[in-house]
Amino acid sequence: MEKIEAFLKRKDIEISLKRYGIDALGAMAQGLFCSLLIGTIINTIGTQFHVEFLTNTVATVAGVDYTVGGLATAMSGPAMAVAIGYALHCPPLVLFSLIAVGFASNALGGAGGPLAVLFVAIIASEVGKAVSKETKVDILVTPLVTIAVGVGLSAWWAPALGKAAMKVGTLIMWATDLQPFLMGILVSVIVGVALTLPISSAAICAALGLTGLAGGAAVAGCCAQMIGFAVMSFPENKWGGLISQGIGTSMLQMGNIVKNPRIWIAPIVTSAVTGPMATCLFHLRMDGAAVSSGMGTCGLVGQIGVYTGWVQGIADGSRTAITAMDWAGLILISFVLPAVLCPLINLFCRKMGWVKDGDMKLS
Repeated sequence: MEKIEAFLKRKDIEISLKRYGIDALGAMAQGLFCSLLIGTIINTIGTQFHVEFLTNTVATVAGVDYTVGGLATAMSGPAMAVAIGYALHCPPLVLFSLIAVGFASNALGGAGGPLAVLFVAIIASEVGKAVSKETKVDILVTPLVTIAVGVGLSAWWAPALGKAAMKVGTLIMWATDLQPFLMGILVSVIVGVALTLPISSAAICAALGLTGLAGGAAVAGCCAQMIGFAVMSFPENKWGGLISQGIGTSMLQMGNIVKNPRIWIAPIVTSAVTGPMATCLFHLRMDGAAVSSGMGTCGLVGQIGVYTGWVQGIADGSRTAITAMDWAGLILISFVLPAVLCPLINLFCRKMGWVKDGDMKLS
């Protein structure tokens, strides 16, 4: 046992909740933002503002055309895996080998790709670290072992993890069959939670074609998480945290949620309030691209998607104009209500002793 402990220490393999549940998760969120989310933002800007360079095909691979944003989105698996490997202090040969591992696990995981990448990349990283520099042919052994373990686990685990993630989507579809009030609560909470978890809420919404009132509730839930965390953690994270969470991703708080799950109470309760308000009071609909339903305020893609739906509605004759009530609903649901309700609910949690100073501090 002592020899094993000494070996793990020498290889910097630390089997702990902090290393995997905080460090790896936090890094994966950054990798996801720098690929899938940024790619979606770039595509949205190109489409809405008619930027020719951003909408033109810049590469064609195996018959598939890619824009600038499309290339960034396609690299989400490798970006997440490398980010995880970086957080786990992988040596160069292991880190670079994770590119293939991330691509495989994300592709095979479907909508649950990010979840598959998290599990597979962690194991592949640690196995790669274990064999790194242990042989005289390290340049062959380390990449071979890392990629073999990673791709093998991807083929074995990723589809199942993807199906598990899609069960969240099944719940969302079930919720859309209910009356608007309950549907608003369920969809808002479920998609909002998926946004913060290492699951691609945008991919789930896109796969399910989640639009209409259900899409509006999804936007409400995502905004409750992003704006909620951004505003209530402002005393600890200041302007950098406000921007990175408010127009970036609330997944940055996942490590802190693992340490203290009670910091998640306020955003979840807020989403349960704003969801039915979106569906029953403001009739907020997502008639733009379904992927926008799972983006929230990330690059304002959710709001741009709603606006795009309004414009399309006028063009096809399904609506006559964009009203003041439309704008009021979008602004209140997306920004004002989460910014007000979430800190107030969190204040109650602080008084109960459930949340303390520093619990939402981003590293």
